[in-house]
Amino acid sequence: MTPIVRVSPWLSLLTPILRLRRGGWLTNINAILARLRAIDSLVDRDLVERFRHDIGGLWATDAKLGVAVSGGADSLALLLLAREALPGMVEAATIDHGLRPESAKEAQHVVEICDRLEIPHVTLKVTVESGNLQANAREARYAALANWHDRRSLGALATAHHADDQAETLLMRLNRGSGLSGLAGIRAKSWIRPKETGGEYRLLRPLLGWRKSELIEVTRRANIGWISDPSNEDDNFDRVRVRKALAEQDWLDPVALSKSAQLLGEVWSDVEWEASAKLNRSVVRQDDGFVFFGSAGRVFEIENVLWICEQMGKKVSRSEADQLLNRMLEEKKTSLAGIQVRKIMHPTGPNSSQAGWKFESEPPRKAGSRPKSNN
Repeated sequence: MTPIVRVSPWLSLLTPILRLRRGGWLTNINAILARLRAIDSLVDRDLVERFRHDIGGLWATDAKLGVAVSGGADSLALLLLAREALPGMVEAATIDHGLRPESAKEAQHVVEICDRLEIPHVTLKVTVESGNLQANAREARYAALANWHDRRSLGALATAHHADDQAETLLMRLNRGSGLSGLAGIRAKSWIRPKETGGEYRLLRPLLGWRKSELIEVTRRANIGWISDPSNEDDNFDRVRVRKALAEQDWLDPVALSKSAQLLGEVWSDVEWEASAKLNRSVVRQDDGFVFFGSAGRVFEIENVLWICEQMGKKVSRSEADQLLNRMLEEKKTSLAGIQVRKIMHPTGPNSSQAGWKFESEPPRKAGSRPKSNN
């Protein structure tokens, strides 16, 4: 592996001299420094400018950026591009899920790369709960990154999701009959809210307009070796099967599919905003629960029900919320995830009231009683 040229020691020695000089000599030294920086650069200048433009559209601040680096070609390319575009403002973290024997060795590989690139790095070891392994690993990963974000006072986190990932996600969700929220796919800018920290953290995905092949080339040209995850070839995963099917269809353009997901995401953002506005007119707190009056439009009603359930400490899917709404139209009383929903007349004035549905915690069941089926 070719050694990386470092110029920072030279720059630190020249800086005091530069402060004492003026005029043409200073201009010549600046030209020399520019040439040294060009030698130090591991990424084509046009690609750096492209990345700087992409991330600038998502985030404009002087705070440091935390990059999640697995050791794969995608995340290493993100690290290289960020290092060039945001010099001195990048830190890296690698999550060791401990799910494969090779994980510690792979994390050490990233440590060595970051040391050579002079980028601060930390390996975060997490414990993944049994059950839905992928979902639990994601939850553990984001919680660890959030804690790291706080310790290092970072401004945002960045991951290396790219156009091929977005295209795969869109096709998978189309095949599952997903609604607008699902078809919006991977958002270029979002927030994560891990339960463990209680905070919210900005998550950026600046590579959604880049092909995977481009990122591999960035890493290859920098002469940095990357790690290949064997699970990326495992046909037991839906994503792997979709990826292989997509590769066989040369008429499908992942960048165009990614753009479609982005446009759907913009529409979904408008829906979320409108749902939030309707929330103030459709939901009121009452005692230890909420009264829901309904909204104009099923999609808004679903979002309002999700909000109520979340406020009551319950996480339900949009499909479950939709089914609950169907039952609410047919029954005076029903339940979901430990929440009882019953039809009431809610007082709105001294001599007036309005029909609504009261959401409240289900009372404890008596010993030996069986829960009522909602089927």
